[in-house]
Amino acid sequence: MKYVDVAVIGGGQSGLAAAHALLSEGLRPVVLEASGTAAGSWPRYYDSLTLFSPARYSSLPGMPFPGDPDRYPHRDEVAAYLTSYAARLDADIRTGRRVTGVRRGDAGFEVELADGSALAARAVVAASGTFGRPHCPVLSGLDGFTGTVLHAADYRRPESFAGQRVMVVGAGNSAVQIAAELASVARVTLASRAPVKFARQKIAGRDLHFWLRYTGLDITPLGGLLHEAPTQPVIDDGRYRAALAQGAPDRRPVFTGIDGAKVCWQDGTREEADAIVLATGYRPDLPYLAGLDGALDAAGHPRHRGGASATVPGLAFVGLEWQRSLSSNSLRGVGRDAARIARHLAAHLRGR
Repeated sequence: MKYVDVAVIGGGQSGLAAAHALLSEGLRPVVLEASGTAAGSWPRYYDSLTLFSPARYSSLPGMPFPGDPDRYPHRDEVAAYLTSYAARLDADIRTGRRVTGVRRGDAGFEVELADGSALAARAVVAASGTFGRPHCPVLSGLDGFTGTVLHAADYRRPESFAGQRVMVVGAGNSAVQIAAELASVARVTLASRAPVKFARQKIAGRDLHFWLRYTGLDITPLGGLLHEAPTQPVIDDGRYRAALAQGAPDRRPVFTGIDGAKVCWQDGTREEADAIVLATGYRPDLPYLAGLDGALDAAGHPRHRGGASATVPGLAFVGLEWQRSLSSNSLRGVGRDAARIARHLAAHLRGR
């Protein structure tokens, strides 16, 4: 069995940031990416997706995002950036390597792969993100809905919904973006438990992310205070607020149930629907840690303090939502958390 310093599970933005930080600490990571390219989930997002943050705030350590720093890069630009970043890293990045299990071993950990092979690692960084575990809320009757049900993770473009009656469930950025896009070809309702909140994309001529950094909310644990809000605001340049005001899409409280092809609204009316799109977020995708006693709680969430496992020495996480701050799971913030975790693991390994 081959031995490595640190096995980094996931080769997207979090895994690449972790590899960069570990190299800076003098460690030799091996990055294990399940897909065929080191770009994480970006190639699989919906076609029209663009970043909410300008390019100047959307890069990983050591490589600025190319081009106009004030533009908002498209999905494909981000995927290309990550691929280029991976190519420039002096790291062992292995694509097509899906991790199926991690357990304790003589070196620290044994990492099992889908092809039946394994490697021994002194430490492990779980950086596999959330895209592989879409969250589907409990909606009465959803299993019996006779129309199309899909999560935002499987949505790509609006054309196949032309002329249909579509319900988009959610109130976040993706929900509002997808609903507004679908409203150009279909009759769409945005159904959410709470009203949509908006944050202006530009304030006093500066992008919101300038102010988040200026105030420290984006880069310090203080930003975690925003996590307590019942709903997170949708970053908007005005187009989405206008779309809702014009009823394209309209917004209603989420339906109380589903009966066959019909949704049941809170006022007692029933309406036929062709499709339901669940833009209801994601959860940490960490099934390979189930065999490490205490690493995850009953809901599959990691037990950690700022990314360092609270229960398993030598295990760490990068790219968790709200890991330490508002920007922890974003291109603009993951590098800071990765550097902290790399220092933690380097100290742990020196002390062994």
